[in-house]
Amino acid sequence: MTMNRRQFGKLTGAAALTMGLGANAGAVFGAGKPRVVVIGGGAGGATVARYLAKDSKGKLEVTLLEPTKRYYTCFFSNLYIGGFRKYESIGHSYDKLASKFGINVVHDWATSIDRANKKVVLGGGSSIPYDILIVSPGIDIKYDSVPGYSVAGSGTFPHAWKSGTQAQFLKNRVTSMKQGGTFVMLTPPNPYRCPPGPYERVSMIAHHFKYHNPKAKIIILDPKDKFSKMPLFQDGWKRHYGDMIEWNPLSTLDGLKRVDTDAMTFETGLDNFKADAGCVIPAMTGGRIAKDAGLTNKTGWAPIKPGSMQSTVDPNIYVIGDTSIAASMPKSGFSANSQAKSCAMAVRGVLLGSRTFPAKYANTCWSFLAIDDGIKVGATYKAGKSKIEPTSKLISKVGESDQLRQQTYAEFFGWYNAITKDMFGT
Repeated sequence: MTMNRRQFGKLTGAAALTMGLGANAGAVFGAGKPRVVVIGGGAGGATVARYLAKDSKGKLEVTLLEPTKRYYTCFFSNLYIGGFRKYESIGHSYDKLASKFGINVVHDWATSIDRANKKVVLGGGSSIPYDILIVSPGIDIKYDSVPGYSVAGSGTFPHAWKSGTQAQFLKNRVTSMKQGGTFVMLTPPNPYRCPPGPYERVSMIAHHFKYHNPKAKIIILDPKDKFSKMPLFQDGWKRHYGDMIEWNPLSTLDGLKRVDTDAMTFETGLDNFKADAGCVIPAMTGGRIAKDAGLTNKTGWAPIKPGSMQSTVDPNIYVIGDTSIAASMPKSGFSANSQAKSCAMAVRGVLLGSRTFPAKYANTCWSFLAIDDGIKVGATYKAGKSKIEPTSKLISKVGESDQLRQQTYAEFFGWYNAITKDMFGT
């Protein structure tokens, strides 16, 4: 079964907590249209901008700030690395958001937020005022969390964990690795974007090696002693790739001491691993602009009110997607898209006095093991008193039938088509 757009919309649902404002609420913001500015054009930002513009029917002035003119999704980038997709197939334009929905799409960097004067300063030197600001900048990479690693070092060992050309760098390292060589991957500590993502990436690299470099070896160095869908991945690796993949929790190796990008080695307390190619995914933090604006706490992530995604720091700002502290919701594209819809409804309630409902959220993370072998984990959520709480959970099981795995595999493609249409209006 594939997932169509109607099914996707029904699953993600969306309703925000009633804000208790009357029909004339928009009048308090002045005679002009209320102004909503959105920082970040990913799964959270693009979705919230589209739903605000679409559902307000022109009553809101919506501006989307995104430096890139074409957005390449991090989700599905593993499939590109594994040879299942072309790079251009994961790239998307913002043209329809502007032409069809009337969103003012500004391709510039948002460099800072002036909370006192309610405006966003842009890289070009100008600023854009707002009545409500929605911050959805994704994650930033903490390069210094890995000894010896750096921005420059990501050219040797790409992280490929943000939208952009890093995925192309990594694919090139995989496809050009010498025959019988060793690929080493350092996975990130919790919390990080897309919990199953590093292990799906291993599966996709192994898929490429199986057909093009069958004597290659993949070594995983993991700061965690367990990971998302662990039994499912390990079962799939054994079935599809034999002994190609070796998983090593760093707790058994006396920790990681240093990554040497010149010598292409990973030094642990007990052993050194020489790589012919590799991938380093460091620890992560919320987007820098949120931190600089004082929206994050000591964890590096931004606390929010569970019913609306409103910042607990500033009532005029909402934070959605990876940067937010959404409790048990994982940092994923599906989560960000779901949060965006509840946020959009809450913001319309504040600015236009429109009707709102209790927030409902959802997430599913699909992963590919091999051709026609897909697995998933997911949940639905509600807004509790102090945090977002799960109401139901699902996860694939070891030993499922080939037919069910093929169905899950097909769902993943259907979901991608549905969410990108939901984000970009295409």
